[in-house]
Amino acid sequence: MLKKIALALLSVCVLLAAVVAANTLRHGSRQIDVTPAPPLKLDENAAAQRLAAAVRLRTISLDGGSAASAAEFRKLHALLKKSFPRAHAVLKRETVNELSLLYTWPGSDPAAKPIMLMAHQDVVPIAHGTERDWLADPFGGVIRDGFVWGRGAWDDKANLFAIFEAVETLAAAGFKPRQTVYIASGHDEEIGGEQGAKAIAALLQSRGVRLEFVLDEGLLITEGVLKGLDKPVALVGTAEKGYLTLALAAKARPGHSSMPPPETAIGMLSAALVRLEDRQMPAEIRGVAAEMFDTIAPEMNGVNRVLLSNLWLFGPVVKGQLEKAASTNAMLRTTTALTVVQAGNKENVLPALAEAKVNFRILPGDSIDGVTAHARAAVANQAVSVAPSGHANEPTAISPSAAPGYRLINRSIRELFPGTVVAPGLMIAATDSRHMAPIADAIYRFSPVRARSEDLPRFHSTNERISVANHAELIRFYHRLLHNAAGNQEEKK
Repeated sequence: MLKKIALALLSVCVLLAAVVAANTLRHGSRQIDVTPAPPLKLDENAAAQRLAAAVRLRTISLDGGSAASAAEFRKLHALLKKSFPRAHAVLKRETVNELSLLYTWPGSDPAAKPIMLMAHQDVVPIAHGTERDWLADPFGGVIRDGFVWGRGAWDDKANLFAIFEAVETLAAAGFKPRQTVYIASGHDEEIGGEQGAKAIAALLQSRGVRLEFVLDEGLLITEGVLKGLDKPVALVGTAEKGYLTLALAAKARPGHSSMPPPETAIGMLSAALVRLEDRQMPAEIRGVAAEMFDTIAPEMNGVNRVLLSNLWLFGPVVKGQLEKAASTNAMLRTTTALTVVQAGNKENVLPALAEAKVNFRILPGDSIDGVTAHARAAVANQAVSVAPSGHANEPTAISPSAAPGYRLINRSIRELFPGTVVAPGLMIAATDSRHMAPIADAIYRFSPVRARSEDLPRFHSTNERISVANHAELIRFYHRLLHNAAGNQEEKK
């Protein structure tokens, strides 16, 4: 009997191994074959100097708005016009709410749906007390060691100036787009985009404009970030997470700290916050994450390829590993972040009120109402109120990777960055592009910025920079994208 059981188990194991092996081999590469694009000659140093000049302008968005930096934004507008005369000769420029810019480049085919390129003008401030940690003046526009240093060099003036460098080069060559091209540049992306991108979208909607696709800042070309994949990976954001902040408040009778009651405002609030952290929204490999792993699995090495090609079997193991890292955990769930806590003003006085704010980035498939209900259930204390705070937005729809716009971006990346693996990805932060949802068939979020693990902490932080060579690659990317779009009829078949 034992022998028969052993043989049966062995047979099951052999069969399972065969299925796993066959499934792994069946998952062939989904990368498109292209011929590398001919090199575009650029004066890389001159382009870097123009970007550096933009970095010197303090186009800072603060929570109170961008009005305090209005003069700097107007200087940036003047710099764009002076730096790119040929582009401004073929583009029609409009200002929206005084500081945002909308450019129109008319296409030769009035029946073709237009496309939009986006890059915002504003930057985040320098964190107080970190000024001395910078290796170069954050608003000095310093070019050193092959990099342009400073706030906005990466986010997002590099993309903005790269777009105009590309248009300038194309205009000088007599190029004319087939589709009308809009270039939208908001002035308040870092504080929500309500006065910039949202107003631009409303203006175009009033004119009956319908976009084939939008391309905004977003995911990057990473190297060495995904374990088990030696090749560079370009993730194109096909969706972005929603945004919600919940305010928690606990009230109690104030009093002297020498006679504390069984429950205090701080104690009740603290317990509620602990429960929220302990009871995270569920993690799942679904939606964009599932498509991403399905796309990159054939490019992985060894056991990683086997695991990702057989999520039906190894899904729980893979999910457990992904949850351990903050960046990959954020792809799988609606995240819970405790960001603000306020209570008390004197060490020997029990406060009457303790307050906190918890920020959620909502995974596509979840909702504001669902997250709010989850939070209230997790807190499980009627004495602690839970209410929305500030602006909120639902996660975006998922733009298809089979659509012409994605294929165009994919092709342009593969032509300029040979060997790079291209896959759909989830944008875990917010971009101005979400405001274009009412007028766009599809929205994609990608910046051809090269980044390794050690570069990622520079984002919105100290020692932001972009290499001179990489900035030139950004220019070549937008140049190639517009060139391909003009002859893109074959991509639509």
